[in-house]
Amino acid sequence: MNTSTTTTGIAASGTGAAASDSATVTRARGVERLVTGQATSDGAGVKLTRVLTQDLQRRLDPFLMLDAFGSDDPDDYIAGFPDHPHRGFETVTYMIAGRMLHRDSAGHEGLLENGGVQWMTAGRGVIHSEIPQQEHGVMEGFQLWLNLHSSEKMNAPWYRDFQNAQLPKVTTADGVAVTVIAGDSHGVRGAVMRERTQPLYLDLHLPRGARFAQPLPAGHNAFVYVYRGEVVVGGTSVPSQRMAVLANDPQADGVVIEAGADARVLLIAGRPLKEPIVQYGPFVMNTKDEIYQALSDFRDGRLGETAA
Repeated sequence: MNTSTTTTGIAASGTGAAASDSATVTRARGVERLVTGQATSDGAGVKLTRVLTQDLQRRLDPFLMLDAFGSDDPDDYIAGFPDHPHRGFETVTYMIAGRMLHRDSAGHEGLLENGGVQWMTAGRGVIHSEIPQQEHGVMEGFQLWLNLHSSEKMNAPWYRDFQNAQLPKVTTADGVAVTVIAGDSHGVRGAVMRERTQPLYLDLHLPRGARFAQPLPAGHNAFVYVYRGEVVVGGTSVPSQRMAVLANDPQADGVVIEAGADARVLLIAGRPLKEPIVQYGPFVMNTKDEIYQALSDFRDGRLGETAA
């Protein structure tokens, strides 16, 4: 197991609670640029939008990828993601609507449902599948790839499912409903914590006229993805289906998000690893030789072994 892994239970004050402390941001980050995702497909033809692409990996280190998927047409998602390998990073799948069954070579199995999160550390290697458990209706969600430090890339795989009711939540004085998937917000600790990358992963539901402030360490990379409505960040309007890369201002201590109308956004931030990133498809390591080894292990059937 990843020795830096910490998962939290659900404290009474962390689920549906009102924020007892107000987050203070004295100098907010601005928006460096807006990014439009790229339409693509993955798995067995699942249609999705790649929001965080490979050319942004260094800029948004430790995050490697963010995919957004959403459709009410079963042809867009029904085939799912059959068995495929991973090594060297973590996947965080957040299901807004729909049902997806996970199985992997480490013996884990879980059903991801509306509002739930699946957090998987691939570590030294896992082969898994993600198959929709529905034939009609809306399927919508996100998958985030989070890099691992070089010292953790060959750790044992780890997996945890969180149903929506298990995810810590808080409502601010401005009426912003916050789901704290990772990190800390307004006195509430998230479902998962990571010592090295210190990820913050918030799902924010902002009512019309609401303002949300979140402190951020100056050295952390951060972005906002708007998936409903429109918000203003640092004086810049960020429309639906756009990612705002937040500027790295050494004098800034956080971010402020304002909603002129009802909006839903993801706020994601983390401490950069500042290590080489070498990616070949589902393998992310630090050197080409490590990639060659991953390919060899996969070819020879060693990647998904449960023992080192």
